[in-house]
Amino acid sequence: MSDLKTTSSNKLSDAELQDLVASTDAGARDPQGVQRVLILGAALCWSLFQLWIASPLPFYDWPLVGSFGVFNDTEARSIHLGFAVFLAFMAYPAFGGSPRERVPLADMIMAVLGAFSAAYLFIFYVDLSARPGAPITQDLWVACIGGVLLLEATRRALGPPLVAVASVFLIYTFGGPYMPEIIAHKGASLSQVVNHQWITTEGVFGIALGVSTSFVFLFVLFGALLDKAGAGNYFIKVAFSLLGHMRGGPAKAAVVSSGMTGLISGSSIANVVTTGTFTIPMMRRVGFSAEKAGAVEVASSVNGQIMPPVMGAAAFLMVEYVGLSYVQVITHAFLPALISYIALVYIVHLEALKQGMRGLPRRGTVKPWQARLIGVLFGFLATATIAFAVYFGIGWIKPLAGDYASMVIAVLLLAVYVLLVRFGSQFPDLELDDPESEVVELPETGPTVKSGLHFILPVVVLVWCLMVERLSPGLSAFWATVLMMFILITQRALFAYFRGQGKVKRQLRRGFNQLIDGLIVGARNMIGIGIATATAGIIVGAVSQTGVGSVLADLVEVLSMGNLLLMLLLTAVLSLILGMGLPTTANYIVVSSLLAPVIVTLGQESGLIVPLIAVHLFVFYFGIMADVTPPVGLASFAAAAVSGGDPIRTGFVAFFYSLRTAILPFLFIFNTDLLLINVTWWQGIVVFVVSTVAILLFTAATQGYFFARNRLYEGALLILIAFSLFRPGFWMDMIAPAYEELPPAALMSDRAAVEGGAKIRVHIHGEDAVGNPRSFVTLLTLPEGATLKDQLFDAGLELITNKDDVVVDMVGFDSSAEKAGFAFDQVIDRVELPQSQPPKELIFIPALLLLVPIVLMQRRRREADDAAVAAT
Repeated sequence: MSDLKTTSSNKLSDAELQDLVASTDAGARDPQGVQRVLILGAALCWSLFQLWIASPLPFYDWPLVGSFGVFNDTEARSIHLGFAVFLAFMAYPAFGGSPRERVPLADMIMAVLGAFSAAYLFIFYVDLSARPGAPITQDLWVACIGGVLLLEATRRALGPPLVAVASVFLIYTFGGPYMPEIIAHKGASLSQVVNHQWITTEGVFGIALGVSTSFVFLFVLFGALLDKAGAGNYFIKVAFSLLGHMRGGPAKAAVVSSGMTGLISGSSIANVVTTGTFTIPMMRRVGFSAEKAGAVEVASSVNGQIMPPVMGAAAFLMVEYVGLSYVQVITHAFLPALISYIALVYIVHLEALKQGMRGLPRRGTVKPWQARLIGVLFGFLATATIAFAVYFGIGWIKPLAGDYASMVIAVLLLAVYVLLVRFGSQFPDLELDDPESEVVELPETGPTVKSGLHFILPVVVLVWCLMVERLSPGLSAFWATVLMMFILITQRALFAYFRGQGKVKRQLRRGFNQLIDGLIVGARNMIGIGIATATAGIIVGAVSQTGVGSVLADLVEVLSMGNLLLMLLLTAVLSLILGMGLPTTANYIVVSSLLAPVIVTLGQESGLIVPLIAVHLFVFYFGIMADVTPPVGLASFAAAAVSGGDPIRTGFVAFFYSLRTAILPFLFIFNTDLLLINVTWWQGIVVFVVSTVAILLFTAATQGYFFARNRLYEGALLILIAFSLFRPGFWMDMIAPAYEELPPAALMSDRAAVEGGAKIRVHIHGEDAVGNPRSFVTLLTLPEGATLKDQLFDAGLELITNKDDVVVDMVGFDSSAEKAGFAFDQVIDRVELPQSQPPKELIFIPALLLLVPIVLMQRRRREADDAAVAAT
């Protein structure tokens, strides 16, 4: 952080920017000689190890040796953390003034001790399995040394905040009896803490580190290889060729290129520096100030982490924490991410309108818009046709080829790759002009897009394996990475061959060297993530060992006074505060572990059924926002280092640009249609269109400009219209309530049945698992039946009358009632039956009618302003 603060007042050179990224993401040390070989060799071995355990190779029956190199989850996590700790001490200096050209002896000793302590579970796995829950003196010493060294590695790689938070939770674990009464607990001995935190998989080696081991590493490695092959530069060139000629075109291109680069980069800072070194000077060229240019790059780069199919480590953690498949997670996350990016492009457009900006000149003849539209439609139809042919073609190959289907598909994929490279070789390697030069022309769209189509293949393979084949995220990333490795080795040689340039063997060697570099870079980029997930495991382990989660739930409920919206605000503020020092992954683990169950419970108690995935995405969004938020938003400091602007002002502008991202989590908590939960394809399209219009109106209101500068009442009306489009059910429930409220006794009568499949809302009070009183609301889906009483019985719920109360007498095992949360002796407070309600989409009509006069007034003012400008 200090490096960022001291250098951001002036623009940095390319070498300084790369050093900035390295010091943040991969470690600033670059020693020579044996120490350099040791660091690079360890990183290479880490990547090869991760590829090995992700592949099917360990399970093959090899000649003579059979299967070998098979590691269970605990062993793999132990080795994974051993590599991360070793590289953290070797690559990250202890202090700002520590030597960077060599590794001191003390750091080497700590690296070896830390790696041994982390790998202890692997080395002594059999012995530890023989004494579960009974650590010996040796275990205690190794765990204590390992814990201290893990915290020191965390301080070096991620800074003091995460260390401070983990230390507080450890102190709380030991000092439970001495804490204030509201958070006191019985405490734990050193032996208990060691066993829980280091020997079992409840703490350091828990789910978070498991996700880092199984999924995250491969996706980070995939992105590093893709970037090493030149895909990042290709995405930037494509974005500029498509959008650079528009009003404020470089800024729009920055948004799109950063979004595409976000697919291959897990780091906001690396994304800012990679794309920003070109986009920020180009934005300044067309009229953006240094702070606004940096803010656009920051807002778009940070949002790269929320764009599926690759969403960083937190998406894979959601798979484990929420219990959904990765496909379901990215499906729910897709729409908010897409409309957030559309809104950011619109923000850039509004800024260009305000300042009368123009785009950059294009090379070649500019086709009329009709021809460009026909070209886009043709490209869409061609893509759809190819996707259709591939989908059904592979469906035919599998039964025809049988056991050889994989081999046939691999050969066809190889043929497609070679054809794409041959096609791309007809076009020159287009380099973007120097953004600091006097004249900058945009590359032609056609040749630019066609020159790198082979980069799309690995992404297609990744998405295909995830979405169609439904392979695990780890195996999907493995096959995509294998293809990327092959491309990295061969692409330059094939281009040289098809262009008749010769030197094919030399290009093959160059490709192999780039592959080695990519494997090393991918591993070094994982150091911080591996360390963060392990240290966050300390916090999760302390929560599970002390039961502080339930205490915190009570405390937060008191602070929020039972109000869900206030609870969400407190959660958002906590995420932003923690995110000032914690990386996104650690921030997500901490806040979701502590508050996600609380939000769900509080929502139930206030009558709102909040899906768990919505809460986790809520926490994830605000964890990402912390990279923007001043005064500590690292991405803002990195952008200011490129632009030469003020980092604090850049952060504030970026935060203001990111308001459209901050509002979305609150909306999808109350309107889960935005997450495509229980919606059809047609409903999903309607939700997308309406939500896009709504976010654009909200953006226009917050930016103070629509067709012309907003008046105060126009901004307020635009926000009202946007809210009505986002949450039409809010108004419709006031006009025609969706539920009819009944007394509990109605459940015991022969009241007419409701429609089969309907969900009734039941308000309940009783006791939780530890005997504390609890009130909540649940939804119960009823089957077909003659009466409501029969429907309840078929759903597994039997009720009796106890004095004036209706009490749960029996709940069927594995029944709908049990899954809904019903339990013996609960008391039914009231029941709400669904009733017919006009479609909530009818609210769109008055909302859009209210928009018409605003548009007319603003267009009239805009025409008057244009006429005045023309007259002068």
